[in-house]
Amino acid sequence: MKKIIIFYWIFTGVFAAFMLMSGFFDAISAPQALQVFKDLELPAYLSPFLGIAKLLGAIAILVPGFPRIKEWAYAGLFFDLLGATYCSVASGHPVSQAAFMILPLAFLFISYALYHRKSRVAK
Repeated sequence: MKKIIIFYWIFTGVFAAFMLMSGFFDAISAPQALQVFKDLELPAYLSPFLGIAKLLGAIAILVPGFPRIKEWAYAGLFFDLLGATYCSVASGHPVSQAAFMILPLAFLFISYALYHRKSRVAK
């Protein structure tokens, strides 16, 4: 049980840190974030909306309890990452550039699986 909790917090912490940093720059419409949106052929007005959604999702997976909110947060963060990957490929970037997204998606899936394993063992 203790190993599961330790691994859960490591993977969840790293994943949440990635999403918090990404979400912060999107939320404040930082020039680097707006350049990414421009490269993906997305409108700039989506940046603050997605940034705040990422911030709320990352906070939701870090806060203990609230299992239903946590499920929705994982789903929302998954769709955000999947959408970014799709937009990267659809806008003409090489697939190798979108391959980076495998890392945050892997952390998301591992965190999600460990969350459920931790919840099952705790009962």
